[in-house]
Amino acid sequence: MRRRTFLGGAALAAASAALLPLPSATAATTTTVTSLDALQKAIDKALPGDRIVVADGTYTVPAGKAVTVSGRNGTSAAPITIVSQSRGGAVLKGERSFVLGNSSHVTLSGFTLRQSVTLEVPATCTGIRLTRNTLEFADDTDLDWVVVRGDDTKVDRNRFRSKTTAGCYLVADGPGSTAMAQRLQVLRNHFSDHSYSGGNGGEPIRLGVSSRALSSAHGVVEYNLFERCDGDPEAISVKSSDNTVRYNTIRDSVGGIVLRHGNRTTVEGNHLLGGVNGLRLYGNDHVVANNYLYALTGRALVIGSGSTRDHHAGETADERRGNDACDRTLIVHNTLLNNRTTLSGDSGTDRPHLPQDVSVADNLLVAQSGGLVQAGLGAGVTWRSNLLWGAALPGDIPSSGYTRADPLLRLESDGVHRLSPGSPAIGAASSGLGSVTQDLDGHARGAARDTGADQYSVQAPLRRPLTAADVGPNAA
Repeated sequence: MRRRTFLGGAALAAASAALLPLPSATAATTTTVTSLDALQKAIDKALPGDRIVVADGTYTVPAGKAVTVSGRNGTSAAPITIVSQSRGGAVLKGERSFVLGNSSHVTLSGFTLRQSVTLEVPATCTGIRLTRNTLEFADDTDLDWVVVRGDDTKVDRNRFRSKTTAGCYLVADGPGSTAMAQRLQVLRNHFSDHSYSGGNGGEPIRLGVSSRALSSAHGVVEYNLFERCDGDPEAISVKSSDNTVRYNTIRDSVGGIVLRHGNRTTVEGNHLLGGVNGLRLYGNDHVVANNYLYALTGRALVIGSGSTRDHHAGETADERRGNDACDRTLIVHNTLLNNRTTLSGDSGTDRPHLPQDVSVADNLLVAQSGGLVQAGLGAGVTWRSNLLWGAALPGDIPSSGYTRADPLLRLESDGVHRLSPGSPAIGAASSGLGSVTQDLDGHARGAARDTGADQYSVQAPLRRPLTAADVGPNAA
């Protein structure tokens, strides 16, 4: 006899419900607004995936007020997006534009921002993205235009331009007095026309500050273009630890790339062309590889001495502001060509601690006057398989650390000098530095490594010096 099973009312209802489709999540909406009031109302009710389009036009935010983004939380897959109808078409003027707080995964895109106070990403926010905006703030002294304190912020494809006073275009900071915002991405931005002549305090990018030097930031600054950035000797100023600065182009600028404070930063594949300052290194355990420094009128590469051997917890503020000697740093596969001062140190009575355990290997140094290596770096620097050429004297480099031969460079259409067939640089590197797997152009190094930033190849470069078409609001 077959046993029959009967379901009671509650059980039957549950079984039937299991067969029905689940209700869908609230669909994301697109809302177009034509006033600041309407914009604020749309923001206040925005949910993950919502898109708020601001019609083209000029909007003046009243004094003492702002467009507030508070308590709005998108997701990484479905951010809340606030976007100009056309790139640059919605212009926000007044004291403030957007004020962020307690929010996550919010994107601000395509605006022209003309405000007179700092745009801040506070520590209470995560996953904020500023993209395809044009920033031309009021030209007030000491105004930092964008300050990032929140983790996982992305600043990409923006245009920062036209500043004549002190203050930075972009600052990475953090909560409290010593921590750093984590994992900041600075990608494909165009920084230009900072004409402040005060000599200090006008960096386009500053990653940290002396009190935060020992804090890891894990920031990445890549594929940015700097033109006529003359507000400071430092175009990219690194004052924190564990950052990456790669594939940037600095043209016709006073500023260079300076590891001013902090440890364990990688500087790779950057083009510094026709300006004044190159690379200046302090702190420990850096990797400096595949950089191309050409026709600089100042110092191309400085391996810094220190007022202290190592920064450490418990220093006074004055001690922390001093220079930390450059120790345990690898400087490999760089090309320094026709610069006024090629490679030097900066020791003196105020910086008595010479660099230690620095390896300078497989670099190409070419100049027509002066000395290629200057200012007695001492026994703490070792030299291996470098190639020197030009009328400039070798200078303070041991004969065991280099060979002298014409590298047979050819000038190509993008303004970069690369190796010609038969160059003595081909296959001449020491080949014991497997961590550098690509060259300046993005080509594989392989087993037989060439001296300098360029690995000879018949293939077209995968990376070239950046132009205005590669960065900013209209970049791919």
